[in-house]
Amino acid sequence: MARAGNKETASPTAQMVAEVARTMRIKRKWTQERLGSEIGYSAAAVSAMETCAQPASDDMLAALERVLGDSTGIFETARKYIRMEKYPDEFKSYVPLEQTAVRIQLYAMDFVHGLFQTEAYARALIGGGYPPLPDARVDELVEARMARRALLDRDPAALIELVLEESVLTRVYGGKEVMQEQMRHLAECARRRNVTLQVLPLDPGPGGEYAGGHGSLNVLETPDHQHLTYLEVQEESWLINDPAKVSRYAQRCAKIRAQALGPHKSLNLIERLAGDQQ
Repeated sequence: MARAGNKETASPTAQMVAEVARTMRIKRKWTQERLGSEIGYSAAAVSAMETCAQPASDDMLAALERVLGDSTGIFETARKYIRMEKYPDEFKSYVPLEQTAVRIQLYAMDFVHGLFQTEAYARALIGGGYPPLPDARVDELVEARMARRALLDRDPAALIELVLEESVLTRVYGGKEVMQEQMRHLAECARRRNVTLQVLPLDPGPGGEYAGGHGSLNVLETPDHQHLTYLEVQEESWLINDPAKVSRYAQRCAKIRAQALGPHKSLNLIERLAGDQQ
């Protein structure tokens, strides 16, 4: 929602986009209504973007690049930085590493990992937290989270190994329909050649061994083959590059994967929860 106060708090990137878009529009001798018609938005939306009352959304930036970009890539580049500005402070150092990683090992024990969330699930999760966030901030965070999913289609593809606690699949966010959609999306992701998805069952079997009790974790391998660990709890985060510590976390990930159901059994479980299998 456009607000006058947004003009004073708009990020430098949003201000740059507004100025460049306005300059290029005027150069073409277009009105705000004409630009809106070209990019599929109202004149009021264009005005809000140019005054930073409502900074450009991800979709609007893509449209501006198509219509005004002149093959410069300026609005496409701005998309990357505006996405970064929308993330919580504790997450900003992690996202660029995630988006360029060649291998990502993930263990999620509280909710579906953000890379694999549907929009409805993400909205229920983010909007249902405490303290409650303004609707506009929820919209920003959901949009930023959905943008992260581009990693799944990146070329070259990243190898992604995800283990979900079984309880993650049964904890309801947003209602039954939202969860069914989320389960179907997980099933689709599990069928990707670059994704291995496993479920860590609630019943560990006769041995009773369980390596997942220390919390969720992410282990990344960068393009130059550096290994990093990212941990987050209660809106606090740690990015760890100490080789000995990262090695320990990577070993823990390996143990968790070994205790999880195999990919085919995990997919069957997810499909049953989605209602797509008897």
